[in-house]
Amino acid sequence: MADRILAKEFKDLAQEKWVHIQLDNDNIYNWDVALIVLNPDSLYYGGYFKASMTFPENYPYSPPEFRFLRPLYHPNIYEDGRLCISILHTPGEDITSGESAAERWSPAQRVETVLISILSLLDDAEVSSPANVEAGLTLRRDPATYECIVMACVEASKEDIPDGFIMPDSTPKPSADNDDFFADSDEDEDVFGGSDSSTGEEMADGDDDDDEEIF
Repeated sequence: MADRILAKEFKDLAQEKWVHIQLDNDNIYNWDVALIVLNPDSLYYGGYFKASMTFPENYPYSPPEFRFLRPLYHPNIYEDGRLCISILHTPGEDITSGESAAERWSPAQRVETVLISILSLLDDAEVSSPANVEAGLTLRRDPATYECIVMACVEASKEDIPDGFIMPDSTPKPSADNDDFFADSDEDEDVFGGSDSSTGEEMADGDDDDDEEIF
């Protein structure tokens, strides 16, 4: 059953412009993934972030494994590229972490849901429990330096763009003066490129008062 589900999901995602996917050695359980950040307001805009996804044989009852292949500076990304994100955690409530079952993996989740959550996480860092403590501290205390490091990561990621691959254009922002935007938005409603946060400074706003409690 898992291979049929994954084949259908792969076919659907292959049509999206915010992700570039291929099978690793034609194995439906091993995907080569690249997340493409199309939101011009994102600090990670223009990045081509390669990753690997490995699926268990009992998918979708257990979550896939996801790992960025190139170092990416972010509070919730470990140095080896693994993520600290609830949606990839095994199903059920976790009293220790405080995560509810609704936040964690469930068979109702799909690959697209995971990838969209990861794109959103890039600009919505959870600094209260960082996987990369240094990145969390830098984001909170020196957003300008954090932004410079991230921009360097974005530029480095472009080295992984395959020869002949054309990066898609960014998604235009809706304008308050454009009454037709939402009427025409159905065709593009699945285009994602990160959250609406624009800089590290915006993500860090309001956190300074909690430094002693978190670190």
